[in-house]
Amino acid sequence: MSKRSIRLPYPSDLSDQEWELIKPHIPIPNSNRGRKRVHSYQEILNGIFYLLRSGCAWRMLPHEFPPWKTVYYYFRLWRIDGVWERINAILRAELRTAYGRESEPSAAILDSQSVKTTETPGVRGYDAGKKTKGRKRHILVDTIGLLLMVVVHTADIQDRDGAKLVLEQVKGTFSRLQLVWADAGYSGKLIDWTKVVCGWVLEIVKRSDDVKGFKVLPHRWIVERTFAWLGRYRRLSKDYEGLTESSQALIYAAMIHIMVRRMAKIKPLCE
Repeated sequence: MSKRSIRLPYPSDLSDQEWELIKPHIPIPNSNRGRKRVHSYQEILNGIFYLLRSGCAWRMLPHEFPPWKTVYYYFRLWRIDGVWERINAILRAELRTAYGRESEPSAAILDSQSVKTTETPGVRGYDAGKKTKGRKRHILVDTIGLLLMVVVHTADIQDRDGAKLVLEQVKGTFSRLQLVWADAGYSGKLIDWTKVVCGWVLEIVKRSDDVKGFKVLPHRWIVERTFAWLGRYRRLSKDYEGLTESSQALIYAAMIHIMVRRMAKIKPLCE
């Protein structure tokens, strides 16, 4: 009897249907050398998703999961190999298609979020606007709110400069992308830079001076909703990671968890 069959499930666990959606995209080593693997990839992913949702430390993973060193080993291996980004891209295209959209977006929304860091070693800076010492998460999402790209950098980098880090990585990746929406913090020279370097239109969605109080702005609410989705994962409440690459990988992993649950709900409708 497997370890998975004798333990009670956690809310963050993958169902068998959700696991079948991810399973084809998990890299399987070609070599037969070394000790035979004891723990299933499904349980390793369950450990990573538990950590994300609960906010616990690696060393505090419940003992029902594989040893924390094993879980962390695969998280790090898949981060280095770019597996998290690849699975995110595959599931995003499949989910967009399931929603009746083209697999690639023609428009996107850009925004950033400043979060505090902890005593964990690593780069950090001070965001004078948000009065936050830590890092910024710069994300680009499609019009459904699905993640296209994330770049984590120090919080002292201005939004316009941080945007270039994102857009330069996205350039050449999405052939249909033509339009990017952003708030007033990205206005100025970045508009011309985006047109010249990337070939896209950067459109600034401004708030009217006549409006008082809270106002939902066109397009911008989509990326804010994505940040709210990610906010359900307590490990992302602050940046606990020593490396910004690990921070990015956890954000991709959280979005994978979100997407695979949506796909499991709508897949029967698509068959």
